[in-house]
Amino acid sequence: MAHQPVIQQATVKIRTMPLFCLIPIVIRTLASAALMLALMTGPANAQPPEQHAAIRLVAHPTVATSWLNRDTTRAIFAMRQRTWPDGEAVQVFVLPNRDPVHARFAKERLAVYPHQLQLAWDRMVFSGMGQAPNRVSNQLEMREKVANTPGALGYLEREYLDESVHVISME
Repeated sequence: MAHQPVIQQATVKIRTMPLFCLIPIVIRTLASAALMLALMTGPANAQPPEQHAAIRLVAHPTVATSWLNRDTTRAIFAMRQRTWPDGEAVQVFVLPNRDPVHARFAKERLAVYPHQLQLAWDRMVFSGMGQAPNRVSNQLEMREKVANTPGALGYLEREYLDESVHVISME
């Protein structure tokens, strides 16, 4: 048996292994397959690309930043990053947690679930390390607040966009 190729040795060992020893191997294999499937069909990839563009990041017209990557955007909306890349203070505006646009924005653009954002905000507030974002009741109020608050950042569906806000692309 010492001169047999490695594959044949492994096959012999598996054939002589008791069935209960194979169960963990099968479970790990199935779990790996399930994880790969979940990653391929998770919330960040659930919508076609044109749906991703339906909700846009918007900022106060004087904000100099024209694009943000997903990690920076997520850090700003999680209230971990409090400034724009140029150092200006960010004022974050969000819709209520139960608003479908907020849920879509969190899942599609930030790749997090709304309850994960809420947990991050609660931790910041209760630990005394920060504050929660400013809440607005609807997209019209979001546009108004972002347009009139220096350093503001929010999100709107395309039909709510106008020249009063600066659209920021997200990569």
